[in-house]
Amino acid sequence: MRSIGVVTGARSDYGVYRPILRKIQADPELKLLLFVCGAHLLPQYGMTVKEIEADGFPIAERVEMLLTSDTPAAVAESMGRGTAGFARAFVRTRPDILLVVGDRFEMHAAVVAALPFNIPVAHIAGGELTEGAIDDSLRHSITKLSHLHFTQTREYAERVMRMGEEPWRVSVCGSPSLDNLRALQMLPAAELEQRLGVRLDKPFLLVTYHPVTLEMDDTGRQIAELLAALEAIGMPVVFTMPNADPANATIRRAVQQYAAARENAWALENLGTQMYFSMMALAAAMAGNSSSGMVEAPSFRLPVVNIGTRQDGRVRAANMIDVGYGREEIAAAIRRAVSPEFRAALRDSRSPYGEGDASACIVERLKSVPLDAKLIRKRFVDAPPAGAAAQPPARRSGPAS
Repeated sequence: MRSIGVVTGARSDYGVYRPILRKIQADPELKLLLFVCGAHLLPQYGMTVKEIEADGFPIAERVEMLLTSDTPAAVAESMGRGTAGFARAFVRTRPDILLVVGDRFEMHAAVVAALPFNIPVAHIAGGELTEGAIDDSLRHSITKLSHLHFTQTREYAERVMRMGEEPWRVSVCGSPSLDNLRALQMLPAAELEQRLGVRLDKPFLLVTYHPVTLEMDDTGRQIAELLAALEAIGMPVVFTMPNADPANATIRRAVQQYAAARENAWALENLGTQMYFSMMALAAAMAGNSSSGMVEAPSFRLPVVNIGTRQDGRVRAANMIDVGYGREEIAAAIRRAVSPEFRAALRDSRSPYGEGDASACIVERLKSVPLDAKLIRKRFVDAPPAGAAAQPPARRSGPAS
């Protein structure tokens, strides 16, 4: 039986993993080893480890790493604590393959710890860009520390290979978070209202704003401009809270104060995948700088006002309206996003991130790849001479090219 270790540090990556975890758990030839860390284990971020337990996934190891402070020094220390914690966890519970997703410092800590153990690492969502955040550097570092790559589009696969990765290691699978659309039943507005204490009887905005970590000193002004734009629009607003990035407390305080002072605004710590997707299905538009606006929202034909630089470099669908940080620009973009004309223009749009079959692509590869010296010992592939064609990725799944 092959053991697959999976690292989850927050609600955002857990929603991506869920369909993969189900497939691993259902396969008699695979053993799931779930490593839970980061915001999952802290009350101020909703103790989302309870959601994992409620879903019936056994937890192999809990790795305490996050400090309560959100300063750069605290984040750096949390990374060090995470690396040490994962090292101890791998001594006790060593997987045959370690699966990580994305660009978070929690993932980076786990991968660094796995390196001296010679644990092969499989990486979801490499090759992407988020030029406004330190996550960009973390993602590319994880790519070079990884042995298998499951990219979300062909463009991202080509970028991974330009980083020197061998083509046979790269699979274009699409986004596993979209697999949830096939598995989850969307909740009606009345049930969401009852569960969450919100009112959804009028068109509303779904808003998530994360710190732009390369512009951390400007966080206060940025969130103030967004809230001023929302005030000018006057629509009901459902906020979801930011990740555990440096300066997230600045955003949290501002959002909580805004919501507390208004009857048509609500600040929610954790919705979980089903309720979050259900909100996306019902919202008039999204606003903020969350990657979910790029990846999941196109499948709902949901207009998104993407604010600032955090997501610069990502592949975009037709649902995106990119704006700067000024309140007037944000307000104008929201008005355009909620217009019937813009929504109608998205009727035939498609997501560039696949059709919801990524988890099968990923699990099949995790199950079948030989665990040998070839997997562990990486070659750096130099760029081909000018005019020569690069080799394509080893395989791909569905229309994620």
